[in-house]
Amino acid sequence: MLTSLQNPLIKQIRKLHSTKERHKEQLFLLEGTHLLEEACAVNYPLVAVCCTPQWQAAHVSLWEKACSRCQRAEIVSEEVLSAMATTVQPDGVVATAKRSDRSSQVPFNGIVLALETVQDPGNLGTIIRTAAAAGASGLWLSEDSVDLDNPKVLRASAGQWFRLTMAVSEDLKATVQLCQQQRMQVVATLPTASLTYWEIDWRKPSLILLGNEGAGLSADLATMADQQVKIPLSPGVESLNVAIAAALMLYEAQRQKVKS
Repeated sequence: MLTSLQNPLIKQIRKLHSTKERHKEQLFLLEGTHLLEEACAVNYPLVAVCCTPQWQAAHVSLWEKACSRCQRAEIVSEEVLSAMATTVQPDGVVATAKRSDRSSQVPFNGIVLALETVQDPGNLGTIIRTAAAAGASGLWLSEDSVDLDNPKVLRASAGQWFRLTMAVSEDLKATVQLCQQQRMQVVATLPTASLTYWEIDWRKPSLILLGNEGAGLSADLATMADQQVKIPLSPGVESLNVAIAAALMLYEAQRQKVKS
C-alpha cells in the first residue's frame, strides 16, 4: 500500500490538477466510482488506478475490471487518496487516462454542437450530459474554452463524457466551414434573431453554435450561420444559461425527429 505523498506516481497524479500539467503529461483525471464504471463500460483505456482498501473491499468486481484495463493499479491510504483527488470528499478511487485527439470522429450528420469560449466546467459538463441524453451526434469545442477533460467537466457530465463524440477545434470558423461543405445547416443562437428555435427544421443535419457565458457568440461566427434563432424570454430577462439554451434546442430537434 502506498502511504507517502512523495511517491513518484502520487506526485504525478497530483500534478494533473493543473491544466498545464495535464497537457504536458497528456493525461487526465477520473475521480469517483461512477466515472470509473462508465470508463470501464466503454472499455476506455486507463493508465493508473488507485483506491483505498475500503473502496476495494466494497467494489471487488469494478476493481478487477479496472485492473484489467490499466497499466498500473495501486492500493493507497486514505490520506494519499485525498491528496490525489480534486474533490473535498473523494469516494475512494482515482484513475488516470490518456488524453486523445478525437477530431476525425465527429460526424457530419444529426445534431452537432459547436461551443465557442465556454469557460465554466459545470456548464460544459452539463451540455455534454444533455447532448448524450438527447441523442446528439457530437460536439466541437473551441480551443480557448475550458479543458474538455477538466475534472469538473467530467464530473458534471455524470459519466456521459465517455459516450459523446467530442473534439477541440483549433479554428472553429474553419470547422464551421467544413460542416457547411458537408451540407450541414449552421444555426446560431442570437437574442436579436427574428426566428424562434422551434421554427427551424431540425430534421436536417445541423450544427448549433453556442457562445460564451457572458459575451455570447462572436460576430464572426454568427454571420457564418445559415439560420439565426432566438429563445423567447419574458420582459426583463436578459438571457438563459448556455447549458439550458443547448438543452432546449437539442430536445426540440429530438421532438421533431420523433414526430416525423
